[in-house]
Amino acid sequence: MTQPRDFWSRRKAAVQAETEAEAIAAEQQTIAAQQAELEEKSDAEILAEFNLPDPDQLQAGDDVSGFMAKAVPDRLRRRALRRLWRLNPVLANVDGLVDYGEDYTDAACVIENLQTAYQVGKGMLAHIEALAAEEDEPEIDAPEPVEEEEPAALAEPEPAPEPMALAAAEEPEDEPYTPAPRRMRFEFEG
Repeated sequence: MTQPRDFWSRRKAAVQAETEAEAIAAEQQTIAAQQAELEEKSDAEILAEFNLPDPDQLQAGDDVSGFMAKAVPDRLRRRALRRLWRLNPVLANVDGLVDYGEDYTDAACVIENLQTAYQVGKGMLAHIEALAAEEDEPEIDAPEPVEEEEPAALAEPEPAPEPMALAAAEEPEDEPYTPAPRRMRFEFEG
């Protein structure tokens, strides 16, 4: 059972949260200032400042944890990780059993200058609206030719309508079809 905290304990927690937020903001400002300062320096100067080896000269078994510090720029961290991945055969040589090791993006198989009616967020909306507009427009064509009727002696009698066709014709088209609920059947093995 939890008891409601009194005013002073809530106030003390709020002051502590404010202090922590200020400390985090100050830390982020110092890191941002350091990053801006490091962006102006060359990679050799940064490596000398942090006493780190050249990431391209790393050997198998070398420690790369120094490159993982927040103060080290991303470009150096990525160079060190690329070298680590090339050196470690487990990371460098992916076996063929990886399920998602292939590139399954559309960019891998897109034809250059491919044009489509698909619009991001709208799908094929414009294409469908254009087709609907074409259907709504009355066709102004030449009158259809009148077919000559066959003589009564040569005309075949029309087949009698099937009962299913009559039942389908009697149903109103505006109502949506709702299937009857199914019964669940469970089989138990004894």
